[in-house]
Order: sequence, then C-alpha cells, then structure tokens
Amino acid sequence: MTRKAVVLLSGGLDSATVLAIAKEAGFEIYALSFRYGQRNYPELKAAEWLAKNAEVKKHLVMQIDMGLIGGSALTDEIEVPKGGQTEDIPVTYVPARNTIFLSFALGWAEVIGATDIFIGVNALDYSGYPDCRPEFIEAFEKMANLATKVGVEGKSFRIHTPLIDLTKGQIIKKGVELGVDYGRTHSCYDPTPEGLACGSCDTCLLRKKGFADAGVADPTRYIKEPGKV
Repeated sequence: MTRKAVVLLSGGLDSATVLAIAKEAGFEIYALSFRYGQRNYPELKAAEWLAKNAEVKKHLVMQIDMGLIGGSALTDEIEVPKGGQTEDIPVTYVPARNTIFLSFALGWAEVIGATDIFIGVNALDYSGYPDCRPEFIEAFEKMANLATKVGVEGKSFRIHTPLIDLTKGQIIKKGVELGVDYGRTHSCYDPTPEGLACGSCDTCLLRKKGFADAGVADPTRYIKEPGKV
C-alpha cells in the first residue's frame, strides 16, 4: 500500500523542493497551503501550480487570519527590511507560524491515515527564525506522538525535514536533479502587485545566492534584473 504524506507547500523554493523529494520517495501526496493573512499572495498561485504539476492526491488551502494578531512584516503594516540579514530575529518572523502550520498538518494527517509530514525548514541559509531549528522539529514530533489518538495507539508520526542541513545552493542542485521548475516558485516577502520579486529582501538575497552557488541560472522575475541598475 502506498504511504500517504502531508507536505506543507508555501509555493516557495524550499517547499517546491520538498514536494519533489516526497514524490520521488513514492508517497501519495496531500499538499497543504495557507492563506494566513500574508501580503505575499503570489506564493499561493505558485503553490497551486506546483501541486497540480506534481499531480498530488489533494491540495488543501487553509484560511486562517494571523493578520489579526499582527507582529510581523508579512502580516502587519510593518516595512519589510531590505539589504541583508541582521543578528536579531527579523521582523519578517511570523509568531508561531510553523507551530500552527504543523498543527494543521498533524490534524489532517491523522484524519487521512498518514504518519509522515514534510516541511521545508532549513537551519543554514535562512533568516534566523526559531521555528526552523532542529530542536523545534524534534520537540514538535515528540508532542505529536503524545497528543494524538494515533500516537497513543502505538503508531508514530515523523516530521521529515530533508533540507534542514543543506545550503540554498545544495537545495537548488537537488531540486534541479528532481526536475523542479524554480521559475514557477515565488519567495519574495515584498512583491509588486504584478508578482515581481523585490530582489533585496532577505529571502530574495538568499535565493539569489543559492542560484549563484549552485551555478544555475536564476529564473526569478525581479523588479530589476540581477546585476542591472
């Protein structure tokens, strides 16, 4: 019997790669995306295309409004910082976002009879978010097996993080091997209304660096083409 897996799919570079990895591993994919009050709606269009292209069993878009609590440049009237990372946790951190997303994924997994959940967190080339660290994933997995009917009955949930120890360049190389079309992904925190990437927020800079390190042409549509004024 084919094993089922819930894959958290934002529409960005990392989640697209994780989707391809889970598919390559032979899982029947249930993709889960969120309209959580984020400014970055182009990523949901990207997620929709990626799910359809991967022929997932089902693609569910959950609607939750984290904008009501605010506290992040992605959901509140806070300017998205540009020009590089700082040592502090940036204002683009959305409070408890991965905890919330994984909780929904856990609930759906229990309903459909899946014990595998994939998430594209990364602890190397990332913006310093606390909910991307291995310690968080380990703690959530332990909680998942304590707080569910499935766990109590003796089965075990596993949270898969295949990108957690990879650089962006390594992630891109892996995705290219698996046929990921990165031109259909979207990562920018501050896109134009037309969906063009700003080219200077944290995630755009990490994305640019990843393609350069991988030696792969960057297919991203930026406001200004990389290297041009």
